[in-house]
Amino acid sequence: MISEYNEKSTSARFIMHVGNKSFSGQGLNKPSPYPINTFVYNKGGAQKVVIDEIVYTMPEGSILPLVSNQHFVFEHPETLTAWQFNREFYCILDHDAEVGCVGFLFYGIQHPMFIKLDKEGNKEMSYLEKIFSEELLLKDNFQGEMLRTLLKRVIIKTTRIAKLQCDSYQQFPDEKMDIVRRFSLLLEGNFKQQHEVKFYAAALNKSPKTLSNVFALLKQAAPSVLIRNRIMLEAKRYLHYTEKSAKEIAYELGFESPAHFSRFFRMYSGTSISEFRNCAMLKKGE
Repeated sequence: MISEYNEKSTSARFIMHVGNKSFSGQGLNKPSPYPINTFVYNKGGAQKVVIDEIVYTMPEGSILPLVSNQHFVFEHPETLTAWQFNREFYCILDHDAEVGCVGFLFYGIQHPMFIKLDKEGNKEMSYLEKIFSEELLLKDNFQGEMLRTLLKRVIIKTTRIAKLQCDSYQQFPDEKMDIVRRFSLLLEGNFKQQHEVKFYAAALNKSPKTLSNVFALLKQAAPSVLIRNRIMLEAKRYLHYTEKSAKEIAYELGFESPAHFSRFFRMYSGTSISEFRNCAMLKKGE
């Protein structure tokens, strides 16, 4: 079942999937005109999910946040409930003071994030599914605001549980971890143009050395490693899901030349661009 709420005047869109066997995300393979964030709730047993060509196991009774540029396919989508929303429906960036999920649940440095629910958490998500379903049947002037209120409840509940399951949030106060969140958001918006730590450090009013020391203290990977990993992730997405040439991808990702990109890719993937793409094409043909 797929239920939708749309606001023509603002292009706001909210979608709920319940047991939809064709539920998946196409990422760069078929970009949505309205980028959508997704919460997936697994009501069934543990199952495999392939995200950007990497296989993970999603535990039973868990929630998985996903963003629009991720390509994903579930082993048993019929056991899932998913809530999807675009920025026009609810902007998590504009409302970060309310929900605190930007740079953590969405666009964070830990991905994918499987958030395990206890008995009470599963009970609440099942209840929210029922309330969402009822609300999506109504057609009045209050429907949009009610759906946003319910979505906020899902976001806040999931964020709280995720923080309890995150070692860093258990060891350090939110104020300290907010530096990581702010860096994550800056990285997501600028990694194609800015490859140096000094840019992100300056944006956070710190020196590169201080920023690296802060991340080490908070037991996070070094900023330089996170920048490199984000560039590599996007490069692999382009090679998997688009027909862009290596030259086009190089300039898309802010490299001075295709040769520079080629050296970077080989250094951090252990293979050449052509070998990687050929391997990806062979897998698709299987």
